Amino acid sequence: MIIDIKSVLSTIKNAKTIKALDDIKVEYLGKKGKLSSSMSELKDASIEEKKRIGKYINDIKTSIIEALENKKTELEEKEFQATLLSEKIDVTLDAKPGKVGKIHPITKVTEEIFNILKSFSFKFVTGPEIETDFFNFTALNIPKFHPARQMHDTFYLKDSDKMLRTHTSPVQIHQMVNHTPPIKVFTCGTVYRNDYDATHTPMFHQLEVLYVDKDVTFTNMKWFCMEFCKAFFETDKIKIRLRPSYFPFTEPSAELDVAYKRGDDGQFIIGDGDDWLEIVGCGMVHPNVIKNCDINPNVYQGFAFGFGIERLASLKYGIPDLRGYFDYNAKWMDCFGFNPL
Repeated sequence: MIIDIKSVLSTIKNAKTIKALDDIKVEYLGKKGKLSSSMSELKDASIEEKKRIGKYINDIKTSIIEALENKKTELEEKEFQATLLSEKIDVTLDAKPGKVGKIHPITKVTEEIFNILKSFSFKFVTGPEIETDFFNFTALNIPKFHPARQMHDTFYLKDSDKMLRTHTSPVQIHQMVNHTPPIKVFTCGTVYRNDYDATHTPMFHQLEVLYVDKDVTFTNMKWFCMEFCKAFFETDKIKIRLRPSYFPFTEPSAELDVAYKRGDDGQFIIGDGDDWLEIVGCGMVHPNVIKNCDINPNVYQGFAFGFGIERLASLKYGIPDLRGYFDYNAKWMDCFGFNPL
């Protein structure tokens, strides 16, 4: 079969679309194309004719392939330029507003408290979330029969005497066991209890303060409680009272109450009013706890001060249900006026 290469190259040159080029490629280079048919005719030719005709067909094939590639590159460039002209972008237009994140109330309140305690020269320390009975209960003077040890309150690890810590107080024990007073530290982290309702969650954040030294008194603790509340609630108009209470690890123990009243919108106004609201537990470290850490309680005394971060955040920012902290969505954040990052 004689192929007019000039005609083929002219057809390729005049092609207007990539599809037209594909059709030409199939016509001449496909399995059933004209070049394949020409090759099949060589079976009856002599060796000399096969060499001559084979070279001729290969030269034509090379020319067609090269022409197709060049023309395809040309057409693709034209399509690209046409696309640029038809899809212009006005770069002077304002960008679409992006979504701005917000500081979660737990993070915000934790940072506020950290800054306050550091201003009192307390050092931040941490401890494990999986504890032994000694650090979580025994060293803290919690007796064997105490309800907190029961399965319905504490998450115990299967086939183990270890548990998820129920409070951050074990960190205090680690500090007193491993360090010699004076000890002036605070810790913050997640704790776990088997509770779930509007005012309790199975996982929450707790913060505790520990100060152990010679001649530490209840008066020192009361002064610290007052100054902490002033700083956290951002008001000097604050009234507190220390109401007698009971904790196994402190003696004497107290609940710290602050005066408050309700505004017209029903929110708490801390620092004013004649009603009282309990916010934290505190007390002098029990002599048995100090003794359990191999420290002489006749020489060293201390006070401890602890609370749930969620509770203080709820009081300061008017959040009624603790479960909202763990069901995060932007609208929930907007309700309480948290600022963008």
